Amino acid sequence: MGNRRSFSLTSSLVRLGLIVFGLFCFVQCFYFVQVLWFRFVDPEQSAFMAEQAKQVPMIKHHPVAYQRIAVHLKRAVIAAEDQRFDKHDGIDWDAIEKAWMQNRDKGRVVRGGSTITQQLAKNLFLSGERSYWRKAQEALITLMIEAVMDKQRILHLYLNYAEWGEGVFGAQAAAQHYFGIPASQLNAYQAARLAAMLPRPRHYDKHRDSAFLASRTEFVLRWMQQMQLP
Repeated sequence: MGNRRSFSLTSSLVRLGLIVFGLFCFVQCFYFVQVLWFRFVDPEQSAFMAEQAKQVPMIKHHPVAYQRIAVHLKRAVIAAEDQRFDKHDGIDWDAIEKAWMQNRDKGRVVRGGSTITQQLAKNLFLSGERSYWRKAQEALITLMIEAVMDKQRILHLYLNYAEWGEGVFGAQAAAQHYFGIPASQLNAYQAARLAAMLPRPRHYDKHRDSAFLASRTEFVLRWMQQMQLP
C-alpha cells in the first residue's frame, strides 16, 4: 500500500514538473517569435508604453527610421548607457561585477550593470518590477535579441522605444517634447542631455534644472565622440 502511494506521489510530481516545463517552453517560444518579428517590424507599443497608458492621458511616440535619428544621439546614448555595446553579447559581465562592487561599497544601489540590449528586452516585453524572476526572464530575452538582431537594429529599437519622460517614448517624441525639433536635428549638447536623462526620465522631466543632470550631461559630452556606432 505504501509503495503504491509513493509511486502515485512520484507520478504526480513528474506530471506537474512536465506541465511547468511545458508552460515555460511555451512562454519562451512566444517571446522568441515576437523577437523574430521585431527584427523586421516595429512594435505597435512596448510593455512600458502599455503600462504608462493607464496613468497618463496621452502617449507621445513617433518611431522614425534609423537614418532620421541624429548621430549625436546614437553616440550619446552608448556613452551614457553602454560603452561596451559593440563588444558584448547582450550581457556585460564586467559591468555587472563593477556595479555590484560599487553598490556594495556604497551600501545602496548607485550603479546598474544593464546593457542597452537588456534595457530593450525589459522595455519591450516586461516591466519595471524588481524581482529575480523578472531579471532571469530579461536575460533570456536579451540572449534571444542578440541571437536574432544585429547591433544596429537593437540600437534603432532602443532609441525608438526608450522612455524619455511622462508619457514620452522614443527619440523623435523626446526631441519634440524637450526642444521642439525632430530627432534628426539634435545637436551634441541636446543629445547628451537626453542621454543623461535615461536612468530617471520621469524625474528629470519634472526637474530639468537638476544639478546632477547638468553634470551628467557634461560627462556624456566628454565621452560621446569616442563611441563606435554599429
